[in-house]
Amino acid sequence: MTDAYAHLAPVIAEAGRRQAVWEDELARMRRLHFSTLCVHGGYTPGEAIRNNQGSIVEPVYSSSAQVHSDSDWLEAALAYQIPAWVYSRIANPTVGYLETVLALLEGYRLPFTTNACCTSSGMSAIKAATEPLVANRTDRRQRNIVAMRQCYGGTYQQFDVRYGQERGLEIRWVQDPADLGEWERKINADTCFVFGEFPTNPGLSIFDVHRVAELAHAQGAPLIVDSTLATPALFRPLEHGADVVVQSLSKTLTSSGRGIGGALISRSGMTCNLLPPQVRDNYASWVKLWPYRDAGPALAPESAAHTLDSIKTLRMKADQLSQSALQIARFLESHPAVEHVNYLGLPSHPQHELARRFMRLVDSDENRYGHLLSFTVKGGAVAARKVLDRLTFVFRATDLGRIKSVATIPAISTHQQQGEEARSAAGISPALIRLCVGAEDSQDLEAELDQALGSV
Repeated sequence: MTDAYAHLAPVIAEAGRRQAVWEDELARMRRLHFSTLCVHGGYTPGEAIRNNQGSIVEPVYSSSAQVHSDSDWLEAALAYQIPAWVYSRIANPTVGYLETVLALLEGYRLPFTTNACCTSSGMSAIKAATEPLVANRTDRRQRNIVAMRQCYGGTYQQFDVRYGQERGLEIRWVQDPADLGEWERKINADTCFVFGEFPTNPGLSIFDVHRVAELAHAQGAPLIVDSTLATPALFRPLEHGADVVVQSLSKTLTSSGRGIGGALISRSGMTCNLLPPQVRDNYASWVKLWPYRDAGPALAPESAAHTLDSIKTLRMKADQLSQSALQIARFLESHPAVEHVNYLGLPSHPQHELARRFMRLVDSDENRYGHLLSFTVKGGAVAARKVLDRLTFVFRATDLGRIKSVATIPAISTHQQQGEEARSAAGISPALIRLCVGAEDSQDLEAELDQALGSV
């Protein structure tokens, strides 16, 4: 507290006492298992009684702002001298409960602290996580970004067009994420950040997060990992050396499909030679209170509530949906109309052994590989369209992560704007169908796919 806020000392002390009570409760929660954290997060009975009239579920605070008891509390809150809800563009209680559970899950059983900032979409989370790292610098050095070429189409556009073409950064695409030598050759002292997906959408590629983190940190660059498809139930990048995790909450974390959202989760003591120590120690919270506040990509409290509801059953869904996806992948691999199947759970996948090392159902020794797969249809693009058009209860949409099965052709949907050359480099052919396996009975899904593939 500076002299400018000395008159607020009583308010700051009282807010600190209140915060300490909740922090003690949160410390007890951190000792519990993953499924318990999914159900409760930081919303304890004490929190419910103190602040929410005893409501057993997190209330939806559909309010643009919060009232303060007097001018001192108002001033302290606006000056960030106390933890408080001020204006929902900056922070909202419902969103705050979601940020707490996300930080707990991504930081599960880790020896350092984690913090989260929720945003209005997965793409806004990537922008919020990376924007401060590519801000204009006065040193006039040619900065670069190192990223996997196989990333999601929207991410490719953000890096290639917004950061590369519009801002003049050099985008160094890693063609083969399994080649550690390629990562090492492209990361240097001018790298703003290193970015990878685990797994990628739709090719299901992964990379050795631990080793790439070491290569990035040797040059003072942070590693940012988008693990939307894995979710923290199957893989937690911070455990393996990543500095920041980004999630599209719109996918499996909100499997109902009733909300759009994103999040960035950071670890204390992140590696980054472009940021001061106080920012590196609490990057997600700093983003929320400063650049995020100014840009305004706030998550709606209603969307946060939908995600909170969905997360409560995350571990069991990740288990069941992964097992169903493996069954469907085996079925497709043996189908005469299918040329190739991409699924990390299949021994035929070139990175299957690496996936076995990294991906497992949390609090178990069982490998699980998520519920997204892709497959190439024999007969090319025309045949793939015929197969997609013959689906009866599988939804044709660009969506994924649903409790309902959803399919699309990435070349004409999610990765359309990349252009044919970039799609080809990323291994996305016009005959590739992406399938996100839902919770339908596996026998029904097999029959559905079999009749659709009968058109080939």
